[in-house]
Amino acid sequence: MTISDTPDRLARTKAHLADLIGFATISGQNNLDLIDFCAGLLEPLGAKLDVSKSADGRKANLFATLGPDADGGIVLSGHTDVVPVEGQDWSADPFSAAEKDGLIYGRGACDMKGFIACCLAMAPDFAARQGDTPIHLAFTYDEEVGCLGAGVMLDALAASGRKPAICIIGEPTSMRVIEGHKGCHEYTTRFTGLEGHSSDPDKGVNAIEFAIRHAAELYAVAEDLKGRAPHNSPFSPPWSTMQVGQMTGGIAHNVIARECAMVWDFRPINEADADFAMTRMRTSEDRLRSEMQARFAGADIRTETVGAIAGLEPATISEARDLAVRLTGNSDIGSVSFGTEGGLYQNAGISTVVCGPGSIEQAHKPDEFIAVDQLGACLKMLERLAV
Repeated sequence: MTISDTPDRLARTKAHLADLIGFATISGQNNLDLIDFCAGLLEPLGAKLDVSKSADGRKANLFATLGPDADGGIVLSGHTDVVPVEGQDWSADPFSAAEKDGLIYGRGACDMKGFIACCLAMAPDFAARQGDTPIHLAFTYDEEVGCLGAGVMLDALAASGRKPAICIIGEPTSMRVIEGHKGCHEYTTRFTGLEGHSSDPDKGVNAIEFAIRHAAELYAVAEDLKGRAPHNSPFSPPWSTMQVGQMTGGIAHNVIARECAMVWDFRPINEADADFAMTRMRTSEDRLRSEMQARFAGADIRTETVGAIAGLEPATISEARDLAVRLTGNSDIGSVSFGTEGGLYQNAGISTVVCGPGSIEQAHKPDEFIAVDQLGACLKMLERLAV
């Protein structure tokens, strides 16, 4: 095997990417056809396939092992779900790949079906690879809504007694090696008050009022977090962040709002900030709930965890970082603010970095694309792994 074979692999990558884009695997929806497609390519190569499904059976992860079925090995990980396209102004069908001027367009092209396509194109080479180190391909569901599938897959992997040594997650980093990222915690806080006529507000409990007060505390915490940023923080911005993304409630201008929902997220840079911020938010919730219930016993505040993605913390000694630097030839190591499944792998004791084709600047936008030369750069990294 030589690098001169790259054009054939690039053609296979493009073909696989077109097929993958054609599966409208929006988060929360069925991805079984895509998983079956990937399994159908890998099984004839002798891959050992492990499928773990969601509780409702409508979504699945695929963990495929090429080479010896042994402990250790290197995981190449990618999520199969994509964000919705509703409300976005696409110039063409988002679920039909289109190539123009060196760019391939389509939902998921960049985030992150381009990487999965590269892995599938290289699978025959991984299968033919000599040695005692397996290559694992891990394709997960529902990463975009809380890394739900990866948790299920890693639990199943742990139950099997197998433990890979290294993981490279192919999120779009323009092939830069990323050793750390913030956590991402997503919540919905629901306020239940007492409706009434707006002409006498004190006879009701306005859920929107208490939601606004809770949001004010959130932004006070967010300001305090700025002062906690380490002097050498690798992130941009360098502090932990919090923000309200949506607030909905009430039914009319002259009715005291009985219900309100506040959707918010928190991106901590470390566990100390996570403890600090969440203690403040729980204290605010308890105080406001007591005040509401003093006026109406049936009032309540409840916070639901939509997703809590662990951060990826840079490690002093990192097999994954050292391997990725060797494979890419790029020692410009960094950190990012967006979340990945990396923290889950790291917490499972697997040395992990993030490195993949495409730019996060194209992710989640209309007319999402990946540059063909980025796919080529990813293939070169994987070719070196296959040697």
